Amino acid sequence: MNFLKIFSIGMLVLSASQMRAQQTEMKKPDNPAKCANIREGKFLRTNYPEAIWYMTIKDNVQTEYFNNGKDYIKSTLVFVDDCNYTSIVLEKSDKNDPAQIGDVFNNKVVETQDNFLKIQSKIENTQFEVVYVKVK
Repeated sequence: MNFLKIFSIGMLVLSASQMRAQQTEMKKPDNPAKCANIREGKFLRTNYPEAIWYMTIKDNVQTEYFNNGKDYIKSTLVFVDDCNYTSIVLEKSDKNDPAQIGDVFNNKVVETQDNFLKIQSKIENTQFEVVYVKVK
């Protein structure tokens, strides 16, 4: 099994265990959700060191950084409304990353609490949720 497959499996397991932990964090969600918090800032994932992954959003450009910031995926964001947006992959630095230029993700902010945002993301027939922490 090559490193990329092992890493991907490890990330899936880590993501699944984090999602269980993250789902319990929003005990008093904002009502209504503060969806506009996703429009700009720096975001982390709980239990992920910043060296593994962080994301910035500014001027409708989302950049995800990996590998101590050496690798990135840059996407343009198109907001349908405050809670729904599309991200389209524009460029990436790692040719082996499974994300492809032109990939389209449909995203929805489903819940917020303070600086936490739970995002539901869909690409083709795959759907997943992730929780971001806005740090700036």
